[in-house]
Amino acid sequence: MGEAVFFDTLRAGLWVAVIMTTPLLSVALLAGIVVGLFQALTSIQEMTLTFVPKMAAMLVAFWMSMGFMTQSLTEYFRTTLVPLIAGL
Repeated sequence: MGEAVFFDTLRAGLWVAVIMTTPLLSVALLAGIVVGLFQALTSIQEMTLTFVPKMAAMLVAFWMSMGFMTQSLTEYFRTTLVPLIAGL
């Protein structure tokens, strides 16, 4: 395997990782902003108030996007890694 093939495969894998984590990270960002705004407006400084809603929102987002994540990872393996391993 040449360097170009290695780096191209690595680049594609990193891009798939970015695409897969985008739904979770965007939901975590939005939940953090909403909870932070709520804390600033009500002057409640409870640490669990930031953690629990964010984790619940991320769990729901993960559950809703599992099919998309599985499809993305399967597509990457089927089109990129399996042909490299099989030598095609």
